[in-house]
Amino acid sequence: MTLTNRQWLLAERPAGMFDESNFRLVETPVPEPGEGEFLVRNIWLSVDPYMRGRMNAGKSYAKPVEVGAVMEGGTVGEVIESNHPDFRVGNIVEERLGWQEYGVTGGRLTRRIDPALAPISTAVGVLGMPGMTAYFGAREVMGVKEGGTVVVSAASGAVGGPVGQIARIEGAARVVGIAGGDAKCRYCIGELGYDACLDYRAFGKDSAALGDALAEACPDGIDGYFDNVGGWISDAIYPLTNPFGRIAICGMISEYNLIEPERVPRYTRQILTNRLRVTGFIVTDFWSRWREGLEAMAGWIADGRIRYREDVEVGIENAPKALLKLFRSENFGKQLVRLHDDPTA
Repeated sequence: MTLTNRQWLLAERPAGMFDESNFRLVETPVPEPGEGEFLVRNIWLSVDPYMRGRMNAGKSYAKPVEVGAVMEGGTVGEVIESNHPDFRVGNIVEERLGWQEYGVTGGRLTRRIDPALAPISTAVGVLGMPGMTAYFGAREVMGVKEGGTVVVSAASGAVGGPVGQIARIEGAARVVGIAGGDAKCRYCIGELGYDACLDYRAFGKDSAALGDALAEACPDGIDGYFDNVGGWISDAIYPLTNPFGRIAICGMISEYNLIEPERVPRYTRQILTNRLRVTGFIVTDFWSRWREGLEAMAGWIADGRIRYREDVEVGIENAPKALLKLFRSENFGKQLVRLHDDPTA
């Protein structure tokens, strides 16, 4: 066993766009499990947009990471020492042990992972929090109108990719994506089954121009919108919505690094006149139904109806780089960091 545990701490809270200086890499002794605990060697670290919000002070749906504390994050790892009756050495587990190579837990929220079901990295991807966000967000929050049109922003991402495919499974007649770059748009159409995909970079943050392109891509209007980005992209959506359309607000990545919130007209008129249902949600709202989502997604992956892609950085030293990729639209699919070799691969 290595004698040191490398960890990324939050060094200071960012003002605006963060960079690596907001973090500090330290080495500490590998922790020892106490009574009823077990030690995990982390293999996969999930990197997600919500982490930017955890770097801020202030009220939110979850507590911020304290300055000087280990950055929060979901992990998949191998139990290498155990004083817990329900977890033995060699078990593969999903936990929230954060940006570090080793962690100790008492197992209250630990999930055992079956390597025979799918690659274990999927436990923090398409068969983890992002996949469950897509499943419940698409089916329960946005809903899919049979024969209707659905638009998904960040359409090639860890959440958006499955959403478009779920919309098709649920009966949408047309699914249109918005993504960053020709390669991502080609992937959405060629691999994920989107009918069309618009490269938002081609519109220079011009909502009207994007709206014109969306109107052409959605000739029958928009019945459902899964919003991962907010901002000017969402400004283009609301004028095209059909009466009684449904909008799921999952994330607002375009706004997370703003020092001051944007002060521009939003969508009140369309919400009123089209009687839209606009709902924000957090995936843990559906915690009691997690198994339902896992079984459905695993089945769709097995029969080829859900495809996914992973973007992997190697080594804990690259965790800040991986997070920055999300906010520069440089990642392609679910962003992960591999911390140790995967013994199940």
